[in-house]
Amino acid sequence: MALDGWKERLFQKYLYWICRPARLRRKLSDLVKEGRAAPPREGRRLRAAALQVKIRLFKDPLDYAAEAHRRVAEAAAAGAHLVAFPEDNNLPLLGLLPGVEEMGEALAQGEAAPPPAAAGAPEITVADVIRYAGPVLAPFLHTLYSTLASAYGLYLMAGSFLLPDGERVVNRSFFYGPGGELIGTQDKVHLMPIEWEWGISPGREFNLFETAAGKMAAPVCMDATYFETFRILELQGAEIVIIPIANPEPYNYWLALRGIWPRVQECPVFGIKSALVGRLLGFEFTGRAGIFAPAELTPDGSGVLAEVESPEEEGMAMAELDLEALQELRRRHPWRDSNPALYRRYLPRLYCQLEERLKLKPAGD
Repeated sequence: MALDGWKERLFQKYLYWICRPARLRRKLSDLVKEGRAAPPREGRRLRAAALQVKIRLFKDPLDYAAEAHRRVAEAAAAGAHLVAFPEDNNLPLLGLLPGVEEMGEALAQGEAAPPPAAAGAPEITVADVIRYAGPVLAPFLHTLYSTLASAYGLYLMAGSFLLPDGERVVNRSFFYGPGGELIGTQDKVHLMPIEWEWGISPGREFNLFETAAGKMAAPVCMDATYFETFRILELQGAEIVIIPIANPEPYNYWLALRGIWPRVQECPVFGIKSALVGRLLGFEFTGRAGIFAPAELTPDGSGVLAEVESPEEEGMAMAELDLEALQELRRRHPWRDSNPALYRRYLPRLYCQLEERLKLKPAGD
């Protein structure tokens, strides 16, 4: 069935109705009650909470909102000044679309893909689905996470969402301040092969969020696989780098080490990893949310301040971040060396040549 048919337009109107911000605000007013202000920070210290969220589909967006509120309220009650949600944090709302559960069950059981579209009907891609649902979900998600950040007086990295942006579809993280203001966004720069297949477009820069609590950034998942991401952000002044992840693979400790832990050791910053876990639409998501620091700033020298034990179940990792101690470490670190003249000579040319080569290859190769 084509996405521009009258049934699709009628159903989209229904989605707008059940996702309307006024309905959501009434629900949040019942949930939040009086809320609470974040506890005062001591100097340049703050408590951070990395959430591990077990994914499931929701047929009513207000149930999704209630679950998001529960997680923020728990972190706030534990004293968090900063809370981080995982990558693909809007996938549970695909439960609003008919047939999604059946498709997921078929994929999970190894059944063949759905039959091709009827003769003459265009093939529907993941990007098409996002373009269809995105305009409905975007204002709902903004209202939800902006309100939660304001109600509990904390910084909130809402996770990343697959959303349309003009003709493009992006994987974009959202960062809110304690007044509910949207401080900034970050598009995922390094896509997985399946994201290329889905028609997702990559970001082209890394953004720094300057806040009263410190300088932060929120690149997405695979961005932590590459040294350059953290080096660029460190040179911009980042002190806290938040990585939302949704790894569609069985958990492997050694594979997990390709991500945030070594990046934090290479480029002294605090690292926060939030994780999506569970099974959905034929995928098995695993991970261990955690908070990481240069080894010198952890009591046991491990580089790990806190980490969720299970790679498959809901959880929360919480730790205090001392930004003054981080800056002092940067000033006196014994192997903080660089050679900017060498970088200026070779790296711009190297990356430009690489970009030209990639343009000649099909997307996803």
